[in-house]
Amino acid sequence: MDVVIVGAGEVGTSIAASLAADHEVVVIDVDADRAEQLKYELDVLTVAGDGTTADVQTTAAVGDADMLIACTDDDRTNLVTCGTAKTLGDAFTIARVKSTEYLRTWEAAERAFGVDFMVCTDLQAAENIVRVIGLPSAIDVDPFANGLVQMAEFEIAEESPVAGQTVAEADRFESLTFVGIFRDDEMVLPRGDTVICAADRAVVIGSPESVHLFATDVAPEATPDRADEIVIVGGSEIGYQTARLLEERAFRPRLIERDGERARSLAEDLPNTIVMEHDATDAEFLAREHVDEADIVVTALSSDEKNLLVSVLAKRMGVERVIAVVDSPDYVTVFEEIGIDIAINPRTVTAEEITRFTYESIAENIAVLENDRAEVLELELTEGCELVGQPVADLVESIDVRFVIGAITRDGELVTPRGDTVLRPGDHVVLLVDTAGVSEIASLA
Repeated sequence: MDVVIVGAGEVGTSIAASLAADHEVVVIDVDADRAEQLKYELDVLTVAGDGTTADVQTTAAVGDADMLIACTDDDRTNLVTCGTAKTLGDAFTIARVKSTEYLRTWEAAERAFGVDFMVCTDLQAAENIVRVIGLPSAIDVDPFANGLVQMAEFEIAEESPVAGQTVAEADRFESLTFVGIFRDDEMVLPRGDTVICAADRAVVIGSPESVHLFATDVAPEATPDRADEIVIVGGSEIGYQTARLLEERAFRPRLIERDGERARSLAEDLPNTIVMEHDATDAEFLAREHVDEADIVVTALSSDEKNLLVSVLAKRMGVERVIAVVDSPDYVTVFEEIGIDIAINPRTVTAEEITRFTYESIAENIAVLENDRAEVLELELTEGCELVGQPVADLVESIDVRFVIGAITRDGELVTPRGDTVLRPGDHVVLLVDTAGVSEIASLA
């Protein structure tokens, strides 16, 4: 597939890195130095110039491209870029936007702005936060097979009851499969005798019920199904969208916003959220409002520095779980190293969503793990494909790719894979695979 990416920032670079191995990729950026640097870093073609103009897009052969991805930091630039592409050819256009207003307009009018698929950064980040809140001890959660299957990643704390257990000892659930363990810089494909160590990141796939039960084993002190007390710090668009999505799930969060006018607007738009007008960096205020008793605190302020300060204050007050929105990917590690439970970078979330969509031709669904070290795919098996008619154990032995089948859905029912399970046409298979083997595995379906 020929793909043109407009914007060589964090989002564009991440997408280009994911696609470069299997597709012909051209990257356009206004910064000539950045374009030249990316050419050698990722071994992709680059064009320096304004991606909204027909001349630059013609130089990048947009007219002959299969897909154009507009992912600069400016919404209007991305929309104009997609509109220009439609005048030159028939490329499938993807636009990244921050504004939910543009998203609503696009949803109301088919292919508005010349955009075939739109990803809203703030909404994606909020949805990611809410998924994690729904499974309190997880650091990443994704649904598959229309919700019949759930993938979750857990960081194993030193005090966790499963630390030191073997996979066979920890896996007490009929419809759950351990598919991967990330340990330092290594991905371990777990066997029954694999020991789960503190600081491991364990990935499991199974029914939502079994994943929730396993979450209880990982962190018994955490609420297994929902957090009763959630505090959102910051009435930014991400903060607002997080509260709105939580209300849809019958939560009644509290939200702290410093700006009076913004606080009043949020209170009107969020009938089931208690909105408090105050400076969230005021430790006395946080103590007075019993923020220390919250199950989860989400920091969604306007800067990473403020989010870091409030996150640290919340942890020092005794909040069990803090989720921080971190705008700069370089800061994510900093937040995690000082003890913040989950750092969510909206740009990374957006890049993963766009990458997931570009893979729809080879997979029903996809989740990217650990900075693209592994991926979870959902494949629908066709009649006569190479995966059909063989037991799972034989497939693992015969295919020279590191992968683990985590779940199968058949005729709307969940099937937990075992070594003697034979795959059939029409099965939906959810599996974890080393990123280098994604295309090979997908080609077998």
